[in-house]
Amino acid sequence: MTLFRRVIRFFLTLLGIIAGLVVAMALLIARLMIRPPRQPLWATPQDAGMDYEDVEFPARDGLRLSGWFIPAKGEGERPAIVLVHGWFWNRLGEAADNLIANLSGATPVDLLRLAHRLHQADYNVLMFDLRNHGQSAASAGVTFGLQEANDVLGALDFLGGRRDVAQEKIGAVAFSMGANTLLYALPGTERIKAAVAVQPTSPVVFAPRYVRDLMGPLGKPALALAHQIYRQITRLSLGSIEPVMAAAGAGERPILYVQGKGDRWGSVSNVAHMVEKTPNAVDPLFVETHHRFGGYRYPINHPDVVLEFFERTL
Repeated sequence: MTLFRRVIRFFLTLLGIIAGLVVAMALLIARLMIRPPRQPLWATPQDAGMDYEDVEFPARDGLRLSGWFIPAKGEGERPAIVLVHGWFWNRLGEAADNLIANLSGATPVDLLRLAHRLHQADYNVLMFDLRNHGQSAASAGVTFGLQEANDVLGALDFLGGRRDVAQEKIGAVAFSMGANTLLYALPGTERIKAAVAVQPTSPVVFAPRYVRDLMGPLGKPALALAHQIYRQITRLSLGSIEPVMAAAGAGERPILYVQGKGDRWGSVSNVAHMVEKTPNAVDPLFVETHHRFGGYRYPINHPDVVLEFFERTL
């Protein structure tokens, strides 16, 4: 075999290996986008000293959702806060104890801590799993807020049937994809009177940054292929899921946005655009953080910011 043929064979083999890696990465990305692995529940409100009810209720489109209702300490009608988790998470937040978390630098996000602080302030709290997450039912695929809005609307319908909830004093705190979900849900309800949106993000902004951080230079072609798979399964393109436009439908209810400046996957400018489009956005909190997860933990580590906001607005 001549040297030239050996070189050609070497490069063809190398190209085959690279192509195989890209396809494998694309399949992984598509799997995460469509049906992420479910995190098991690792605690209950009782572990934090709170009584609670296991609840199930339908999303607005009929899908079964599972969650916990944590009653307020006081008697009679009390305000209620709905917690809406992010992509990959469950109602408790992010455990950050799997391979993807290790590769991406994810760190734990403990929503039970925030629920406990709200409970101590005499709020009812509803924690629940979005579709395709936790113990809730599966749907055709994750839509990063578009279809999940039916889950938030179903949660509000559930609260609407409870006599211990002050119906004119319902708020929400939503994280990441859950914040997108909240923005898509707001035009469909008057029940939410005020909300905190923690690091919502446009998928076309988030996805390239996420895969580049996770997979390096091969992430770009892998994402392009994964996007095609995603479109075939969900009949959606990432570009058609745009929380910036959804924010315009928030109406006159006050919305507080929280975004970390050190977010490698999201973007301060992306969230600033949402603030600009939101009719009654209050002054946003652009906070100093390390990685995206510092932004998620900010309202958990500084719950008084959340409580003061709801005291003013509910």
